[in-house]
Amino acid sequence: MDEDAGRPGFTYEAFQRMMPDANAALLAAGKAVDDAGLAKDLTELVKLRVSQINACAFCIQLHLNIARRIGVDVAKVEQIAHWRDAGLYTAREKAALAWGEHLTAMSEAPSSVDALAAMRAHFTDDEAMQLTVAIASINAWNRISGGLGFPPPAATG
Repeated sequence: MDEDAGRPGFTYEAFQRMMPDANAALLAAGKAVDDAGLAKDLTELVKLRVSQINACAFCIQLHLNIARRIGVDVAKVEQIAHWRDAGLYTAREKAALAWGEHLTAMSEAPSSVDALAAMRAHFTDDEAMQLTVAIASINAWNRISGGLGFPPPAATG
């Protein structure tokens, strides 16, 4: 019997152990975006917002920790749930956050022509692809870690 069987959900460590190739593939997707050069502070804001929408406690805490570690503006991190009204975000950040929300809720608003055009006004072809991969990746992580109930990591400053 697995040591995690008595818990209400699984752990990230159990996922790593039970599905090492899937874990490696998901980590590789994130690394590919980082290596391609899309700004890490931007992707962390998007990952945090998408994780909030998907109610993934593990990913919310993980990306809060990363955002703090890399020096993302504290006010932007604190106001991410209300980014449209906060008056803190650049047009590029707003476009990325809107694209993240759109892709996360595609089934509710399947027509992406306007959303895509709005995002494309702020991103090159390469950046648009990188941003979309980052959003797809965090949605996959949210469904795994949120769906299986991974406990969040400890908060770090």
